[in-house]
Amino acid sequence: MTTRMESASRPEATGPGIALMLLGVLLFTVNDALGKWLVADYAVGQLLLLRSIVALAVLAPMIWRSGLRRTLRVEQPALHVLRVALIVLEVAAFYWAVRHLPLADVVTFYMATPLFVTALSVPLLGEYVGPRRWAAVIVGFGGVIMILQPSGEALSLPALIALAGSILFALIMIVTRRLRATGDLTLISWQTTGVLLAGAATVPFAWVPPTPTDLVLLGSLGFVATAGHMCVNRSLRLAPAVVVVPFQYTGIVWAVIMGFIVFGDVPGPVMTTGACLIIASGLYVFYREQAIGRRGRAKD
Repeated sequence: MTTRMESASRPEATGPGIALMLLGVLLFTVNDALGKWLVADYAVGQLLLLRSIVALAVLAPMIWRSGLRRTLRVEQPALHVLRVALIVLEVAAFYWAVRHLPLADVVTFYMATPLFVTALSVPLLGEYVGPRRWAAVIVGFGGVIMILQPSGEALSLPALIALAGSILFALIMIVTRRLRATGDLTLISWQTTGVLLAGAATVPFAWVPPTPTDLVLLGSLGFVATAGHMCVNRSLRLAPAVVVVPFQYTGIVWAVIMGFIVFGDVPGPVMTTGACLIIASGLYVFYREQAIGRRGRAKD
């Protein structure tokens, strides 16, 4: 079964698309850890504002070279506005949830994103997902649950907010896929400006003067998040969502590595088994996509 969306993706671009998703997930994991550290002392809106200011400063030279009018000009403004609104809601939901829950619990809910994307990519993108790739994604999600083992707070309001954030993140990826003809700079400029305005609107109600050290860390959020978004945006333009999105599971691998280096945490057998399941499922999805691309998409 061949669709217009799938035909538009070049098979030779699938590898780079996956590599960029892996890098983007690593950057987002660093960003999540910084956010967890800072949100304990600063309001969510303040984090959004300060990180967006730094992000725009990073983007400014590129916007200048491209031209402001050219950068902000889009052919599907309604979709761009929808994407920006989804991003603002998702980022706020993540930071609000992570303030009240362990980072591992929130990440667990976000690891459900590939399941939502897989389900939504069929009606919204017209992509075909066969039973084998469905099974691989489900096995990967089982590995995530095995590793993170959510706490007893799973049915609390913060947990429901985290789950809502993961659904919003899936919708962001779907919309980004629909906007793959739009340049990366345009996508990141729109979303950064939207988040900045949303954060600025909350400042009069909650502002804590940051220490010099925290100011540097708050600025790092903007730099790391911008780089991560650019990687993910490019990844979704190069390859189908159902191929690259499952590689978000590698966020667990990055978390294990950082936990060992920074905190001295050593993964146990449950962690190792779960990680193997996640990696194996992601690699299988990649293998199936390549095999189907060589034979045609009549079967999956």
